[in-house]
Amino acid sequence: MTELVFNLVSEAYAMGPAPQGGGQGGATQLIASLLPLVLIFVVFYFLLIRPQQKKAKEHQNMLNNLKKGDKVITAGGEYGVVESVGTNTVTVKIAENVKVKYGKPYISTLRASSDED
Repeated sequence: MTELVFNLVSEAYAMGPAPQGGGQGGATQLIASLLPLVLIFVVFYFLLIRPQQKKAKEHQNMLNNLKKGDKVITAGGEYGVVESVGTNTVTVKIAENVKVKYGKPYISTLRASSDED
């Protein structure tokens, strides 16, 4: 019985891949196996990460340049006119005698002056 187990184990070792000589093939195989991962990262950077960073930077510039009288749309979809701008908040007039205070990040876009109210 032990001879049978020993024969199976030795056969398993015999089926392994042949060793490669020199060690130079290992470096080229490593580069060849990492190349697709690098290409995927580059594609993700230019298609997803970079445009998202650009959009976030434009939104931050818009928030920094808010001033009284700007027509805005909030993240919740309310249309209004900026009444005052604080360091972290914006007071928006959404109707006659109705003013609402929002956090600056919740102002999503500026709208054109020609838009209807």
